[in-house]
Amino acid sequence: MIPVIALIGRPNVGKSTLFNVFTRTRDAIVANEPGLTRDRQYGVGERNGKTFIIVDTGGLSGEKQDLDELMAQQTLLAMEEADEILFLVDAQDGLTSGDRLIANLVRKSGKSCQVVVNKVDGSNPDQAQAEFFALGFEHVRLIAAAHRKGTGVLLDQLLAAYPEQIAAEASDSGPMVAVIGRPNVGKSTLINRLTGEDRVVAFDQPGTTRDTISVPFERRGKSYTLIDTAGVRRRGKVQETIEKFSVIKALEAIEKSNVVIVVIDARDGLTDQDMTLLGYVVESGRALVIAINKCDGLDPDQRDENRSVMERRLGFVSFAAQHFISARHGTGVGDLMTSVDQAYASAFKDLNTRYLTDLLEEAVFKHNPPLHHGRRVKLRYAHQGGRNPPIVVIHGNQTQHLPEVYRRYLTNFFIGKLKLKGTPLRIELKSGKNPFSGKQGAKKHK
Repeated sequence: MIPVIALIGRPNVGKSTLFNVFTRTRDAIVANEPGLTRDRQYGVGERNGKTFIIVDTGGLSGEKQDLDELMAQQTLLAMEEADEILFLVDAQDGLTSGDRLIANLVRKSGKSCQVVVNKVDGSNPDQAQAEFFALGFEHVRLIAAAHRKGTGVLLDQLLAAYPEQIAAEASDSGPMVAVIGRPNVGKSTLINRLTGEDRVVAFDQPGTTRDTISVPFERRGKSYTLIDTAGVRRRGKVQETIEKFSVIKALEAIEKSNVVIVVIDARDGLTDQDMTLLGYVVESGRALVIAINKCDGLDPDQRDENRSVMERRLGFVSFAAQHFISARHGTGVGDLMTSVDQAYASAFKDLNTRYLTDLLEEAVFKHNPPLHHGRRVKLRYAHQGGRNPPIVVIHGNQTQHLPEVYRRYLTNFFIGKLKLKGTPLRIELKSGKNPFSGKQGAKKHK
């Protein structure tokens, strides 16, 4: 289980700052499709082998006249999605009437909640903690998110009840394939086409909204495990007026998978929400195949226009194969699965150390690294650092000064030479002595 943590509270109490600390980024992906997840940000974090999903919400003012509207649009959804709630308050403001109203909402949700008193630097921590115990919650934590004080301890306490997740690895059961996409793009039809049966993929029972379902199946003698995210629907006043799509489910499916199929509706074209989903996959480093569905019935001009738009806007996932398919009629589905097989094989490919170092030397010979303060950055050795996605670790001198444009050059060079298809490749740079020094074969790399 990947825990989902929601950050709620009044405006300017430090939710976004804590979000960035937990995700270790300042450019978190924002899902901002109207009616979908407006003013909520989703991110994935990791600490001590435990992966978690973090949801940042817009601030609740605590005013009675707009509380219901704001709650319906974001906070209630965030609390419904969450396994754990962090209720942020401001030590400098002290306990406010808005905090008390929000506390009542949290209690009604029945979810596990901890009060987090932020901005305790410059104030009396004992006094701040005592004041907020008046909200009636068992746990009141003290942090200074801007200075990262207490945030690690907070996260450790929060994740203590959750086991360390086991990363998806290659296995005899074949690729774990997640099918994700917007509602009504044809995910259910594609899933039924792949499994060869009509599966029940719509769930209305409470508690199923975050579940992902693993479905073993075979196709042409090959085994796969399908991670089904299709057709999940949720009851309730909020969901009747908001697009019924669970970002949480998509994130969980991506984290569990080896290969992701992102399904896009050819008749709608490429939407901002499609781009958001693709962004999640890129951030995760998972292998990717893009299925442009419902191509049956498109006239040649529409199809050409679609191809042009895809080519222009999908440059950031140029490694991924694109297939124009009809899940209903089965057109192109076979080729789609061929690309899944290729992406899976590339994601778990074993990369020989000597061969990687030879390729590095070839890349440097063709295009030298730039100078830094008159000294050239030197790249000496390369070896594999991981799979799914493949990671190439490069050792040298002053590698921290290698510009991003040269890193992209190396990434594209290795992808081409290694004949990787459907998977991104990550370059990690390290400065220091030869890690293979003293080992057999080290002299050959000097």
